[in-house]
Amino acid sequence: MIVHPIDYRYGTEEMKRIWSEESRIKRMIRVEIALLKALAKLGYLSEDSVRRTAEKARKITPERVKEIEAEIKHDVMALVRAIAEVAEDDRWIHFGATSNDIIDTAVATQLRDSIKILEIKLAKLALKLAEKAEKYRDLVCLGRTHGQAALPTTYGFRFALWASEVKRHLERLEEMKKRILVGQMSGAVGTQAAFGKEGLKIEEEVMRLLNLKPAEISSQVIPRDIYCEYVSFLAIVAATLEKIATNIRLLQRAETAEVFERFEKEKQVGSSTMPHKRNPIDSEQICGLARVIRGFVEPQYQSSILWEERDLTNSSAERIILVEATVLLDHILTKTIKVVEELGIDEKAVRENLERQRGLNMSEAVMIALTKKGMSRQQAHELLRKLSMKAYEEDKHLKEVLLEDETIRRFFSEEEIEELIKPENYLGTALERIDRVVESVKDFAKKYFE
Repeated sequence: MIVHPIDYRYGTEEMKRIWSEESRIKRMIRVEIALLKALAKLGYLSEDSVRRTAEKARKITPERVKEIEAEIKHDVMALVRAIAEVAEDDRWIHFGATSNDIIDTAVATQLRDSIKILEIKLAKLALKLAEKAEKYRDLVCLGRTHGQAALPTTYGFRFALWASEVKRHLERLEEMKKRILVGQMSGAVGTQAAFGKEGLKIEEEVMRLLNLKPAEISSQVIPRDIYCEYVSFLAIVAATLEKIATNIRLLQRAETAEVFERFEKEKQVGSSTMPHKRNPIDSEQICGLARVIRGFVEPQYQSSILWEERDLTNSSAERIILVEATVLLDHILTKTIKVVEELGIDEKAVRENLERQRGLNMSEAVMIALTKKGMSRQQAHELLRKLSMKAYEEDKHLKEVLLEDETIRRFFSEEEIEELIKPENYLGTALERIDRVVESVKDFAKKYFE
């Protein structure tokens, strides 16, 4: 019986494959075989024996491991016994190791392979956003702060802001990998006592075979601050994706209607009762699942607080946290790429919303111009505040109120006022900053596709 929505609704097959039960068992077997190979290299057993054992171990099924576990109530020991059943010489299987040497090192390979997928998708999203920034570089639109009309900006600037943020996530991930992608072969309390003086050599060889680095030091488990950093990273990315999706939802509202998710008008249904609806369902799903991902931060932090060399309070939680957080982040990252790629912008609505402000959102431009003409900035602010309130109360365009004011007319002609309140004339360095971000993102992200 399928219970969890990840099994039938959320997640990509490539990411779910990495975190599947079958993958987990196969990775743990690979760790055990890597240990045998390391021991063989040091003369404990023959390399031919390891090779033959490895060939047979690849055929071990999750069903057989679970069958043994049902009897002995220990998952790693069940795996060890399953390998022992097919081994030529079972004397060295799991020699010197403890359960979490196998579990945590296998998890490190899952993190490594997951990160490869996340890197490519983050780079793809960054590039898609940069492309939109370039395309809509000069599309002037109404900026909003507190949900209210503010200065003009451009859609290119919005996309560039998001692209820059996604690029920072790639930079974080690149820097984090050296701390996260580590395994261990350290024994019961981390001292490698069973391996004796050869412990560090054995551990280094196992990690070399698995394309990991050995942890600098560990107890019975890999220090959980490593997992905390990883889950925190997933949460930060989820927050960015939710921010993008939230703004798309806001800008798709009927009252604004500047952007819209792709809607397949031939077949797609927006509502079970209102046939006209075109809901931003992908963006809403991104927002909902992002909250679930961030919810894993606290239990993972709690899982790092273990008694002495370790207890078992982290194990059950992490079986859920790492899988779900990774699969769901990959899912909403994939969704966000699709939403951004297919996003439509109604340029007519953008212009209408800008003009609907009747020049009031250009009050700062007039205030700054007055200050440059010699009026104190505070006096100019108060004058524009009063004139703006008058425009609201009398339902007039700001230009009309400005032309009626004697103080304003002493400083500016009608033509000058007309130029001052044109949104495209008050963009500062916006276009230059967009160009800078687009170039930076493209240069940084392209290496992921080389």
